Amino acid sequence: MAATSNSRDAALQAARLIADHKGEDTVVLDLRGVSPIADFFIITTARSGAHLAGLQRELGVFLREQGFRPLNGGHKSRGETGWLLMDCGDFVIHLMEKEQRDFYDLERLWFKAERVSYWSKSS
Repeated sequence: MAATSNSRDAALQAARLIADHKGEDTVVLDLRGVSPIADFFIITTARSGAHLAGLQRELGVFLREQGFRPLNGGHKSRGETGWLLMDCGDFVIHLMEKEQRDFYDLERLWFKAERVSYWSKSS
């Protein structure tokens, strides 16, 4: 799947929104050429279940405004698990509490993926 400029921009904007709403250690991984699953993963740590739900709510509004509808209705795992996944097609957002992020260590799993700066003005 080829990332359109629109989906890449939306992924980077989503990462900025997450960081603005206190998502911790937010990273964007460029999976193009590494995996057919998606072009980008956004991974962040939420401080609590309530924070996780708040991030999901804010992202839901943002994605609707950008014309994206998460393929899985906005979540894959229930919030009680400490990990919410929002599948936006070209990019996937992983909202995780610290325990789940440490355990699954997605950055290590996708170590071949390049990290993308979401603060760059050229993004």
